[in-house]
Amino acid sequence: MCNWRQKFSPSRGKVVSLQPFLMSGSMLFEFVAIIVCMAVVLWGADRFTDGACALARRLKVSELVIGLTVAALGTSLPEFIVSFMSVLRGSGDMSVGNVIGSNVFNTLVVIGVSAITLCLTVERSLLRRDLPLMLAASAMLFAFAAGDDVISRREGLLFIVFFCIYSLIVYRVGLRDRKAAQEAAPSEQMPLYRILLLIAVGIAALVVGGRFLVDNAAAVAREFHISESVIGLTILAAGTSLPELVTSIIAARKGSEGLAVGNAIGSNIFNIAFVLGICGSVSPITVTEITATDWAMLLGSCLLVWLLAWTGRKLGRREGAVLVACYLGYLISLLMG
Repeated sequence: MCNWRQKFSPSRGKVVSLQPFLMSGSMLFEFVAIIVCMAVVLWGADRFTDGACALARRLKVSELVIGLTVAALGTSLPEFIVSFMSVLRGSGDMSVGNVIGSNVFNTLVVIGVSAITLCLTVERSLLRRDLPLMLAASAMLFAFAAGDDVISRREGLLFIVFFCIYSLIVYRVGLRDRKAAQEAAPSEQMPLYRILLLIAVGIAALVVGGRFLVDNAAAVAREFHISESVIGLTILAAGTSLPELVTSIIAARKGSEGLAVGNAIGSNIFNIAFVLGICGSVSPITVTEITATDWAMLLGSCLLVWLLAWTGRKLGRREGAVLVACYLGYLISLLMG
């Protein structure tokens, strides 16, 4: 008796396997699961950010500090959850690939699309402080991981020290504008129970969605014989960078040029210093599948934005198109490779 997984082909008199069709159904389910999990992770990040910002306002923290710390941390939470879950499951390449891919996406696509939406005036402080710090964090990651293919616990702790220094700098900048924030018209405060509920629900959605997102992305990688680093550099990177993209586009449309650029730059620093700092401190991260092209894009994208921003301290449609074109070329090289 023929197995139910097979059928008889009268024309050729051979047994034809239905396994490819079964695999296609399985892969379709995994792709749908990835999309659903991304939606859950993004929804959770949005809820967490709303709750955290409301808590910061309730504690009378300035809006600038909220934007540069809480908001940037909130949009980086998807990267943190995905990378942390990947490290716990021994997928170091997916963890680092997700951070590298997200940073390249933020630098080239988020800033590029924002510049196409609205000609961005780059503040002098971004040129002298934030962009150099973003490049320094990227150079640290390259130095730590490219040498011995491992981000050790000690190097993870160094990332955390870098993150603390950056947070202190942002806090001191926020203190300068505290008077302006206090003079602004007070807004209605959200009830404390609702703030705590938003934070709790947001964290739960991030943890659950992130876990299943990593599982299904790794399954797709295995079935397509694609390396986990490529999955992290493409699917996970674009999915977890959606909060930055949406935030920057909305900010650009509303004329908030500093927020549009600063959101992407701040998130990049958080992704490396905070995300990989925590992950590396918990467990050493083995990195073997990140190529020279990936490292070149990580460092080159930082330098490119920095150089373009120096030209008249503006990022217009032409510069934005150049950034987006560079990312499309990188994406094609990944998929073709």
